[in-house]
Amino acid sequence: MSSLMDAVRAGRTAEVVSLLDGMTDAERRAFFPELRALRKELRTDQWTSGARRAYPALHAAGAACQTGAAGVASWLAASDMRWWPASPGVLIDVLGDRAPGWLADVAHRIAERPVNALVPYELMAGLVRLSGCPVPTTEAYVHGWVQHIGHVWQRGDTVLDRLRKDPHLAQLTAALFETNDIGGRLAWSAAEGPDSWADALAQLTAEGSLDRKATVGACLARLLRGGPAADHRVFLRMLQAFALTRDEQREHTADWLALASDAASVVAGHAQSVLGSLALDGELTTRQLVEMSGAVLFRTEKKLVRAQLVLLGKVLIREPSAVEELLPAATQAFGHEDSDVQERALKLVERHVGKVRSVQVRDELASAAAQLIPVLRARAVRSLGASPASPEQMTYEEVLPPAPEPVRLAAAPRSVAELAEEVGALLASGADVATFERTLDGLVRQAHENKDALVEALAPVVARLWWVTADSPHIRMDTYFGNRPHSLEIVLATLLDKVPTADLHAAVQRGTSGFECVHGALSRAVNARVWEVAYRIRTEPLPFLLSTPTWGTGLLEPDELVARLDEYRRLGARVSAADFAQALLRVRRDDRATAEAAALRAASLGTAEGERLAKWLTAAGPALSTARRRTAGRRILLECGELLELQEDFPSEFRPLGRPVSVYGERRYCYHWDDDIRQHWLAVLPERRELIAVRLLHDLSTVAVDDSRGAAAILPLLAESGGEAGEAVHLSVAYGLGARHPEDRLAAVDALLVLAARGQLDAARLGADLGQLVRRGAVKPSRLVESARTAAATGANATVWEMLRHTLPVLLADLATGGAAAPARGLADLLAVAAECAERTGAREELPHLAGTAERRGSSRLVTQARRLRSALAEGVAA
Repeated sequence: MSSLMDAVRAGRTAEVVSLLDGMTDAERRAFFPELRALRKELRTDQWTSGARRAYPALHAAGAACQTGAAGVASWLAASDMRWWPASPGVLIDVLGDRAPGWLADVAHRIAERPVNALVPYELMAGLVRLSGCPVPTTEAYVHGWVQHIGHVWQRGDTVLDRLRKDPHLAQLTAALFETNDIGGRLAWSAAEGPDSWADALAQLTAEGSLDRKATVGACLARLLRGGPAADHRVFLRMLQAFALTRDEQREHTADWLALASDAASVVAGHAQSVLGSLALDGELTTRQLVEMSGAVLFRTEKKLVRAQLVLLGKVLIREPSAVEELLPAATQAFGHEDSDVQERALKLVERHVGKVRSVQVRDELASAAAQLIPVLRARAVRSLGASPASPEQMTYEEVLPPAPEPVRLAAAPRSVAELAEEVGALLASGADVATFERTLDGLVRQAHENKDALVEALAPVVARLWWVTADSPHIRMDTYFGNRPHSLEIVLATLLDKVPTADLHAAVQRGTSGFECVHGALSRAVNARVWEVAYRIRTEPLPFLLSTPTWGTGLLEPDELVARLDEYRRLGARVSAADFAQALLRVRRDDRATAEAAALRAASLGTAEGERLAKWLTAAGPALSTARRRTAGRRILLECGELLELQEDFPSEFRPLGRPVSVYGERRYCYHWDDDIRQHWLAVLPERRELIAVRLLHDLSTVAVDDSRGAAAILPLLAESGGEAGEAVHLSVAYGLGARHPEDRLAAVDALLVLAARGQLDAARLGADLGQLVRRGAVKPSRLVESARTAAATGANATVWEMLRHTLPVLLADLATGGAAAPARGLADLLAVAAECAERTGAREELPHLAGTAERRGSSRLVTQARRLRSALAEGVAA
């Protein structure tokens, strides 16, 4: 081995550089094949101490021993070199003797790498300096430049000082405004002063180091382009630091109008204030103000809309002649979701409508009043001459989405090629219940009929799974699969002979009793069937699965199960205990006539499984265990008692499904962090969703109490599942309606509407649960308001009203007695949603404790909305 390779392997970077300096280009190129082979060797285990020691020297040597710019750039920015690279100084040293044009090519190539390639800025800048080429303005280069300039603590100077010295200031500043996701890096600097990017760039424009007009224009263009919230904050602060003159503000009127219309709320607010100042000084035309008002009043942010109405009022006082153009613009707010905004807009129009002379404009104002809530619309009939609501409009009709229809499972793939394709898709992105079940059934069928062809077809599909190329000839169950089959992976590993038969047998025999958490019973049932399937593929292949559901929810039609048992009898196949147990739990029993007819045919089979199925089908319908409420901090949780029918005559791994569920007795820590597994738990007991919900309740509570994300995605599937929707299901939906993240709240609203469409929603129970959760602080009123508004917006006003009329008394009672009431702001918004639903549905009833709130002194939003709701319930007006 040569001295150079010895030095590289030993990690003696200084010696490597010295040896390379004494070589010709040809001598360097001769070493590159050995360096490439060493790199391949180190890749196999790059985390050893020897690899960490060798990588920096290898990085420098490989760059120096290549002559092509593309190859050097690829080597410098390689992902395997990223963890232990050579320092930028060393790399510049070994490349510094190359031609300037070649260095420029390398500099631009590595600068075009993505930001996450982590190419050092010092390396890119050093190559640019040596080559004298134009500075790259790629995202990677600009991000590196910003980070480099921002590290002022390393030298003791300021951002402003370092920017002044930068020879490429103008080019990189222009690129700064074009670079994606740069706001987060800029925000690391000080908020103001010479270490602030905003103040530093403002000072440089004032000094003339930067072209002020171009920089201001670029900043506005960046805000118009949008982006993440960090970008909005940083570039808005920068724009404000420029302190635009009135002439500059007027010059960019079109930009302000666009920002007020479409920008993020904080940016739109600034644009609105600039335009408002121009309007009050008479520097904004009436047409421009109308354009601005139409855009801003269409937005949902109440603060912006209120500010725009105030601006219109001031302009109308100053310029009464503009009334016929501005008042129709103000009516845009008549359709706003907030009733306070509607009332403000109506007051503005009522105040100035007397100045309107045009009959056409008056008709337009009267026509726009149809968007108002019923109480305000009745007022507009008197003040604006609007048409009263017709009898047809007064009649309310609830609009609910159609109840979802179950989807029948497609047959298992018939060819090994099609099956291999399904397996590949499942491994890449997971699968719903239907896809998983048909793929598992397909593997079982093909393993029974054509195992060799199946293994051949699966080989390229699973080639990238780590256990396929592992050194050990057999993957030990306890080193990877442990107590989890990893979806279909244990079946695939069995087919490829990667798991010893003894380990499979041991897994079937011992189960997973050592790993108990609140989800343990569900997980054990799912895993037991998959492991037993894998074991039988190795020892006694099954012809097909008995438990493959008929429907995507997991339900299995009894006639179909009887036919499968008959085919097993004909073939003389031995039934898998876990597969049959899962089939029993899935078979439909709610249709008693169909179940009893199927039971007669099952009994006539003359097999033990037929007798067991007949007994199961003729037993009483699915029972529910007794539920008990428990409180844990802010949470309300449920416990359930024992269900003997799920323990008698079932394999040991299925019996925990019928055992009691305790809030305090279960292990809190568990490894079931994958949200996708929950839909498969629902398919274990498709006619007993309460038993699933009670075990998921703590997980679902986290979306409201702990602000977690994603757990509520199961709620629509829970609503579509079978069995009674009892306490656990409704409490689960209640937590989802109070979730922190919009996507979780939307999933809960979907579940609410599905239950309502299926006639399974107990709105009184759900409303009372929500009241208690709000009282305890588990659900924030503002989040519940958003969920209720979303549900009402679909046309489910009666459903939302029925829910809120049981939520509000709990909170109003606390308010009346001085107890632990909900925040007044949140309660006022709840009252507003309830009032709107009551107005639309024509509800007429008395709400406990409402009168006391409505009779309070003052005109706060809480009191105003309480009075509005009381009035709506008294009048029973429907829109």
